[in-house]
Amino acid sequence: MYKQVLDPVGNSLFVSALFALIPLATLFVLLGGLKLKAHVAALISLAVSILVAIIVYSMPAGQALDAALEGMAFGLFPIMWIVWNAIWIYKMTEDTGHFAVLRRSISAISDDQRIQAVIIAFAFGALLEALAGFGTPVAITAVMLVAVGFQPIKAASVALVANTAPVAFGAIAIPIVTLAGLTEIPKDDLGAMVGRQTPFLALFVPLILVGMVDGMRGIRAVWPAAMVGGISFAIGQFACSNYVSVELTDIVASLLSIGSMVAFLRIWSPEEPLAGEEGRFGRPAIAGASVHDVAHEDAVRRREGTGRDSRGDIFAAYAPYLIIIVVFAIAQWGPVKDFLAKGESDFSWPGLNILNAKGEAPTAATYKFNWLPAAGTLLLICGLLTMAVLRVSPARALNAYGRMISQLKWATVTVAAVLGLAYVMNLSAQTLTIGSWIAGVGGVLAFFSPIIGWLGTAVTGSDTSSNSLFGVLQASAAKKAGLDPTLLAAANSSGGVLGKMISPQNLAIGAAAVGLGGKEGDLFRKVVGWSILLLLIMCVLVYLQSTAVLSWMVP
Repeated sequence: MYKQVLDPVGNSLFVSALFALIPLATLFVLLGGLKLKAHVAALISLAVSILVAIIVYSMPAGQALDAALEGMAFGLFPIMWIVWNAIWIYKMTEDTGHFAVLRRSISAISDDQRIQAVIIAFAFGALLEALAGFGTPVAITAVMLVAVGFQPIKAASVALVANTAPVAFGAIAIPIVTLAGLTEIPKDDLGAMVGRQTPFLALFVPLILVGMVDGMRGIRAVWPAAMVGGISFAIGQFACSNYVSVELTDIVASLLSIGSMVAFLRIWSPEEPLAGEEGRFGRPAIAGASVHDVAHEDAVRRREGTGRDSRGDIFAAYAPYLIIIVVFAIAQWGPVKDFLAKGESDFSWPGLNILNAKGEAPTAATYKFNWLPAAGTLLLICGLLTMAVLRVSPARALNAYGRMISQLKWATVTVAAVLGLAYVMNLSAQTLTIGSWIAGVGGVLAFFSPIIGWLGTAVTGSDTSSNSLFGVLQASAAKKAGLDPTLLAAANSSGGVLGKMISPQNLAIGAAAVGLGGKEGDLFRKVVGWSILLLLIMCVLVYLQSTAVLSWMVP
């Protein structure tokens, strides 16, 4: 039996927190400072976290290793299971030439890369976040941006920064639902409070994306379109979360943003569009194709853009994403959702015998093998439907899957190692030590509250996991400090969304999606500044909401 201890050093939570921070510091120094490859940095940091758990926290070595194994299993399923199938769908559309058709179709809405970044990464990415989450938007929108001519490193960094404002309501508001269940604060109250925080991010993020693409010149050129996309999303997110449905918030906001931008671009366009280059994923031959293969010739025609794209080709190009939307939407329908839930199996991870300070087993010790309702399984179904619509033979689909696995092999190692690190830190109480230390700042807790959520997401790659780790801590600390528990619990989720772009898990997903495995450190340096800047904005907002200045915003 191992009982978690928040202050293993004894009478010095600060010193204990310094020890607990060692694995994270190791990870970010190796990744961002020494520029080691992500899988190497993650494996070393995992080893460090195990040593800290054993030496400082007196966690039995066997249990520390078991915690790492559970985390690695979670990294493979459900996390990489999502990414594998998302990239597989992309591979099939690229092989058949339909992604080139999609690129030309989106360019017809606007051939300006700055606007494409907002439409694809921000608005469409938010729709994917609403339906799937867990890295799916980064994986899909990054390859879409490359397809319309973005440089791979820029495509991945833009996709990561764009995946912020919708995250708290992602996967049909799973982070909010989880937070409500743990804190016993009504879901609608938490959703309403988050809906009065994250819309402010939506006002800034489109402008940041434009600036990432083309600097201040780009902002001056296309700020009207960026503001239309951001403001319409913010209004949709606020209105739906407060007055309609927490679960439907991102769906409504993303569709409103896309529709508003398309309508606006019919009456306005930038004076000097910023055009991109041809997509850089190359033009691989279809497996088993010969020069006289009709499917091969059609793929070449679509890829080269010889002649005008037919309505059928355009429909087929959008079909995989329409399929994703429809399948995930149907999966949330009551009877279907109940049926899928039958394919879920929860069990205590073998070898783990852990109690928290309350004498209860931590939720992380239970492994959820939800093989049927998992987002990755739904994406697999989408891939099979995509095969039928695009007329991809089983042999060619298997070839695409094999190439995808080869492309993602190091990213898979990285994600497994990072989740192993997260589980060791969580189950040994290292993460709780850090959160408890930050929560002890007293009256200015409201300012630091988003930082706790940011840290949790940076470690785990999931706002849901961050809420699971620190939601109760935030609510309890708020009561002790005389603050509103709803405000601080919501701040955990709102701050958490800003840690997602620097999470090694998501950095690995973004890099692998655009063929830059091993360049995660470069990505980290490109996005970490934006993560910190937006976090400071959120800290100031939450602090003001805890004072008379903006207390009227708390429901």
